[in-house]
Amino acid sequence: MHHATTPADSHDVIQVRGARENNLRGVDVDIPKRRLTVFTGVSGSGKSSLVFGTIAAESQRLINETYTAFVQSYMPSLGRPDVDGLHHLTAAIVVDQERMGANSRSTVGTATDAYTMLRIVFSRLGAPYVGTSSAFSFNSAEGMCQRCEGLGEVSEIDIDQLVNRELSLNQGAITVPNFTVDSWYWQTMVLSGFYDPDVPLKDFTAQQWEDFLHKPATKVKISTNNITYEGLLVKVQRVILAKDRDAMQPHLRAFVDRAVRFAPCPGCGGARLNAAALGARINGWNIADCSSAQISELAKFLRDVRDPSVTPLLESLRHLLDSLVEIGLGYLSLDRPSGTLSGGEAQRVKMVRHLGSSITDVTYVFDEPTTGLHPHDIQRMNDLLLRLRDKGNTVLVVEHKPEVIRIADHIIDLGPGAGTAGGEICYTGDVPGLRASGALTGRHLEHRTRLREPGRLRTPRGHIAVRGADRHNLRGVDVDVPLGVLTVVTGVAGSGKSSLVHGYVSGREGVAVADQSPIRGSRRSNPATYTGLLGPIRTAFAKANGVKAALFSANSEGACPNCNGLGLVYTDLAMMAGVASVCERCEGRRFTDEVLTYTLRGKNISEVLGMSVAEAYDFFPGGQAHAVLGRLADVGLGYLRLGQPLNTLSGGERQRLKLAIHMAEKSAVYVLDEPTTGLHMADVDKLLALLDRLVDNGNTVVCVEHHQAVMAHADWIIDLGPGAGSDGGQVVFTGTPAELVAAADGERASLTGRHLREYAGR
Repeated sequence: MHHATTPADSHDVIQVRGARENNLRGVDVDIPKRRLTVFTGVSGSGKSSLVFGTIAAESQRLINETYTAFVQSYMPSLGRPDVDGLHHLTAAIVVDQERMGANSRSTVGTATDAYTMLRIVFSRLGAPYVGTSSAFSFNSAEGMCQRCEGLGEVSEIDIDQLVNRELSLNQGAITVPNFTVDSWYWQTMVLSGFYDPDVPLKDFTAQQWEDFLHKPATKVKISTNNITYEGLLVKVQRVILAKDRDAMQPHLRAFVDRAVRFAPCPGCGGARLNAAALGARINGWNIADCSSAQISELAKFLRDVRDPSVTPLLESLRHLLDSLVEIGLGYLSLDRPSGTLSGGEAQRVKMVRHLGSSITDVTYVFDEPTTGLHPHDIQRMNDLLLRLRDKGNTVLVVEHKPEVIRIADHIIDLGPGAGTAGGEICYTGDVPGLRASGALTGRHLEHRTRLREPGRLRTPRGHIAVRGADRHNLRGVDVDVPLGVLTVVTGVAGSGKSSLVHGYVSGREGVAVADQSPIRGSRRSNPATYTGLLGPIRTAFAKANGVKAALFSANSEGACPNCNGLGLVYTDLAMMAGVASVCERCEGRRFTDEVLTYTLRGKNISEVLGMSVAEAYDFFPGGQAHAVLGRLADVGLGYLRLGQPLNTLSGGERQRLKLAIHMAEKSAVYVLDEPTTGLHMADVDKLLALLDRLVDNGNTVVCVEHHQAVMAHADWIIDLGPGAGSDGGQVVFTGTPAELVAAADGERASLTGRHLREYAGR
């Protein structure tokens, strides 16, 4: 492809030549600078490989190379992407959906710098005067509450989760794991002599109870042995509670979650700060009132604060808060821990940081910024993307939603399929050209899923009754979730959908939850190990070659000894982040040379693990493997490679993988959280067919979802709102999609109803 460009205008495009990262097939493409370009295509078509794996990766690598060797030694060493040429790149800022650090000291306020600005305002205007801005910081010794060290909560142990006071020690009064009758821990207590093991705990004297629970480590002599005795609480604190919760075995974790209650700190009432900091007020509010208020309320409050000494600062702070409201996050508060935000919320919080920045001519890269957004909020997100562009930046967006595709200056469509069937440019140009192009994305741009007609609605077989639901912002919600049909729970971000579904439906017997949360230990795991597919594959190899099945596990004796079956060698350099390089011994194939000599129908184990789900489905024509692969294909993961590490999957892919696994179990109720995340409109149709099949096979499906195609397809809709945060938390509508659209004008009108009516073109 020859581009006759004069040197002057070639600088107005980012040139990509010969990109071959992952499944890209030598892609050549020009991306206009200072424009909004949307990358489209089915899941697995190569969008992320081009945008994140090639353009953003190389831009960040080049930025790192400009630092001194000393600074570089602290940074991850980034390999060069597989591409012949990348010209005229600008600095790239990636605004992704990675959850923000789960550090309990990081909040929405600290992550956006809003709290820092607020502290300065209080240090200047708060009365009585307390001191500099650090006197209002819960992370500094001078500002924090001493009792909870600035965390705002203290852990309390519920004694009745550790013991049954009605029983004696010999009857098994202690209910803590590892303290059963006759265990070593139990014996040290029973033989200590501080109390009678045959007396029920409720009859202990005050001193015996004190010794039983709180006695510090003391030497006691039992027959001829000296042993150390400590009270039950002291030992539980030391042996169990000091451990990292994530590393615990499930039964211990369940015990800790039952026994440990986090209560607001009695010293500061949960405000994290000491009395002096909480004493300073502006117009009657202290800094904790400002932090705990909904951001939209705080913005209102600050409009009345005026003082020439902080005018520029107040303007910046108001602008930041207004941007958070505008992007649909006005329901959050500044004291909300950043680790509790969803992926979409985290991405929008990061986005706001850049909106206030005066930097121009950078490349901003967004990954499905509409995830978790109601159609009502997508409009506002679009405005922000256009504002970033209008400041003179290049904005690259990977997105499936037609509403976002329609505002693009330029479209780059990848495909035509996924995995090995993708990786090519199907179309570049503007939106009218895309519509006329005949490309899959163009054909689906005006695609509408019809509302379910009354005659096609399925009849519920009963319901799950939710009564008085009050978690987070829910206001005593009573609602019936029907069984045996497809129910979609809708409402703007922050209206209470997740609180309702995960708080009152998820934990019940027979409910399978497929969410987007990370999968533990996923560097070693892949779709073959995670779905149990590796079992039948190993057996087939063992049978065909008359050897034992363990040879074909990369975690067992067939593994390459150099990389322990990972295929990569992680070098942990003291000062740098770990660097992964392909193992030289097995060249990334993960197995010993001997294992690779064994074949099944002409393929060795490494080649089979390199197959996509779709290829493997044909390669294993029957049996358990074929069934598992069929389910993976059904959920739209036909392009995934069997051996692909799970830590390379997106949130939407993780969710669909979990769904495929649950489909093998006899689950009656499936709970899905935005299952359309990462899906092209053509794949949304396939997802709807799959959900229909689940329901028609006698299951119940409950989806939290914003995608209008899924709403239109539902048998029943539960709409929450009317707004977000303190303006939400109520059921504003329950009924069929057709009833929701019909009510779009009446007093039962909701934002969802209005958008669904527009979508259905009624």
